[in-house]
Amino acid sequence: MKKIYLDYAATTPVDKKVVEEMLPYFSEKFGNPSSIHQFGQEAMEGVDKARSQVAEFLNCSASEVIFTSGATESNNLTIKGLIKATQVENPHIITSAIEHHCVLNSCETVQKDKMAEVSFVKVNKEGIINPEDIKNTIKENTVLVSVMYGNNEVGIIQPIAEIGKVIKEINQERENQKLPKVYFHTDAVQAVNYLDCNVESLGVDFLSLSGHKIHGPKGIGVLYVKRGTKIKSVQQGGEQEYNLRAGTHNVPGIVGIGKAISLVLKNRKKMDETKKLRDYMIDEVLQNIPNSSLNGSKEFRLPHNANFSFQGVEGESLLMMLDQEGIAVSTGSACSSASLEPSHVLSAMGIPPEIAHASIRFTLGKETTKDEIDYTLKVLVEKIKRLREISGM
Repeated sequence: MKKIYLDYAATTPVDKKVVEEMLPYFSEKFGNPSSIHQFGQEAMEGVDKARSQVAEFLNCSASEVIFTSGATESNNLTIKGLIKATQVENPHIITSAIEHHCVLNSCETVQKDKMAEVSFVKVNKEGIINPEDIKNTIKENTVLVSVMYGNNEVGIIQPIAEIGKVIKEINQERENQKLPKVYFHTDAVQAVNYLDCNVESLGVDFLSLSGHKIHGPKGIGVLYVKRGTKIKSVQQGGEQEYNLRAGTHNVPGIVGIGKAISLVLKNRKKMDETKKLRDYMIDEVLQNIPNSSLNGSKEFRLPHNANFSFQGVEGESLLMMLDQEGIAVSTGSACSSASLEPSHVLSAMGIPPEIAHASIRFTLGKETTKDEIDYTLKVLVEKIKRLREISGM
């Protein structure tokens, strides 16, 4: 049986070059970086190198790079750490209705605990936020705007640089009015492989990313924190990561994410090929499968993502039938795959529950071939026809 992986938005295979870079730090260079002796300093050299690699990619200072266990922790630290540090009474957060659950749940938690109030900005039917809606939602007590760069379910790209300009202009006005600064955070987990992540051009104060989405290891992430930003640690322990993230460094993971991010620009050379394959798949599906639709904008979409709805088909059933044929896909975010609720992202885009439940996400990678897509298309047509016959459509 063929084995075809089309779920790269969930996780990616670790690049062999990344594995090679990590291996010595498991048993040869095993010291604790916090130790002063030579074993510790040898490990710290690996941490420092990785920090510089990430900083070079993001165009920031190495001291602005904080290593975490992943983007979920990075997003939690941003929201809760900023609220903990702010001196604004009843601070206000703005986020979007289509964020990853770790952002939505963190915002809902601080709101439930009466630590902050939260506004959830809507998206249009293509899944895109209007920067003017952000501007119009900002209040005197607003301290944070958090908008993801590329959506994990439908791959829609948000106008982060434009939002950054809006916030910069507002902050310039607030300086004269002696109002608190509005900080800007973006969850760039899905975007790093494909989009410009220069923090200066984006205009962000915080940026989150995760190793396992960029052919690095799981269990390691980064939070960029712009120098001078008010934020406090949300866990107690040692003084690691500039007193922002207590706990012994995951040295192999840190080395791995450093190497992985250093390879991103080289891997982008294959991006045009991936986008052509993705577009080919979209065209073939829409032409050959009746009552099928692409969810979200085709133009403002990450080049590896194709999210479809197939009327009269239950998404989970189609996923399992494809899996039996060796094809791995997703019904949405891997983090919410156990939920029976319709996708909050598709719901926010105005897609009815019955259509949202009929959605499947295909995400391609640098290893994906046309033969794999052709085989997938062939099986997809057969399985959808079968499922529709069962449902009586």
